[in-house]
Amino acid sequence: MASRELDSLDKRILYTLQRDARRTSSSDVAAELDVSASTVRNRIQRLEADGVIRGYHADVDYGATGHQLFTLIVCTAPIPKREELAAAAAEIPGVVEVQEVMTGEANVLVRAIGVNGDDLTRIGEELDELGLRVSDEDLIRNTHRRPYSRFREATDE
Repeated sequence: MASRELDSLDKRILYTLQRDARRTSSSDVAAELDVSASTVRNRIQRLEADGVIRGYHADVDYGATGHQLFTLIVCTAPIPKREELAAAAAEIPGVVEVQEVMTGEANVLVRAIGVNGDDLTRIGEELDELGLRVSDEDLIRNTHRRPYSRFREATDE
């Protein structure tokens, strides 16, 4: 997908949505950015249509649901098969996110939820069967997210 040039209003809208899209209406964004709500709605629709905004997701605290085994599994894939293997890994039950890394040996990061140690072993074995080499597994305690700061004070240059 080709990249899209963002102006300062687009960036500030993205920053505001990244803070808390669920509780932020276009009217709220408009008031904060001193533009009309229809302008914000049109910009958001264009950002969605252009693939800049890919979706709105729930940020789940898996520990609060009784699923304490939130795990980062570091894998290596052959470069020509990285994208294909990452997509296949995302289909494994228990896997919630897969990232392709462009540099280094550890080029596929898999985030998975296990209900117990046997479940994590199964996920690791399925990754191995796909052709991913698991090099490390780490239990995640907390994840901290924030909006991209350069979108907050964006100005057109």
